[in-house]
Amino acid sequence: MRRLFPVTDETAARASGGSAGDDGSGAVEGGPAAGGPGGAPGDLVDLVDREWSLAELAFAYAYPAPGPGDPQPWLRANMVSTLDGAAQHDGRSQPISTATDMRIFGTLRALADVVIVGAETVRQEGYRPARARAEFAGARAAAGQGPAPAIAVISASLDLDYGLPLFTSPLVPTLVLTGAAAAPDRMAAAEKVGAQVVIAGDGVGVDPVRAVQALAGLGHTRLLTEGGPRLLGQLVAAGVLDELCLTISPMLTAGDAQRIAGGPSVAVPKRFELVSLLEEEGFLFSRYRRA
Repeated sequence: MRRLFPVTDETAARASGGSAGDDGSGAVEGGPAAGGPGGAPGDLVDLVDREWSLAELAFAYAYPAPGPGDPQPWLRANMVSTLDGAAQHDGRSQPISTATDMRIFGTLRALADVVIVGAETVRQEGYRPARARAEFAGARAAAGQGPAPAIAVISASLDLDYGLPLFTSPLVPTLVLTGAAAAPDRMAAAEKVGAQVVIAGDGVGVDPVRAVQALAGLGHTRLLTEGGPRLLGQLVAAGVLDELCLTISPMLTAGDAQRIAGGPSVAVPKRFELVSLLEEEGFLFSRYRRA
């Protein structure tokens, strides 16, 4: 993997015309030097092609350091797209991914308090509960986090298979976010298997703003969503997405696969700025934040 664009607070701020330390990257002592892993301070490119350690990836993708007072939620998305904009192939994202993409996927999960996912993605991808990773156990404990992030499923209908491991054997209880008008019997069915039902809307569906607020109220401020496209589109439209981690796969699929975000277009396009860019074997691992 090669670093093509800054991954630390100093170089990212310099590249965007700011001052060092003002981008809220959450960099900590003991991390790579200001130039990034393998580079001298101030370098913007690290052409050494090598496998990054999990510690380096965790440093590069750290959540912003919390400010004074109550920690504010920070919602990032992690998605993959082909060159021609497909977020899936044959209904799944795995065929357009790579082993390094999955290492970053695991690192982002290990940094998060909760992983937010749409019900359709749970059904299509055969979602399983997040697992504890020994490599991140110390860092999670130091950050006051449990052994693994909770999975939070967004569902208006609550048409879910409660026999899935996501509900029968999670390390931490799975959360189900729905609206106040959801069917009472289906809410009861979720609670019966040990899931925690969270109301995040006045009607049948879920209000993205209330979903973020409800999760923050439970102490989950480091938020990660893995889609799918319909959910990501709703989060974008609601203006609650702070960061996008996008893997660009060097593949062309054609067809009619979904983009990474679906649903109605927003009135004014949302502008994000590039924070870091990594490359390996033609795959680009980009990280954008709200401008």
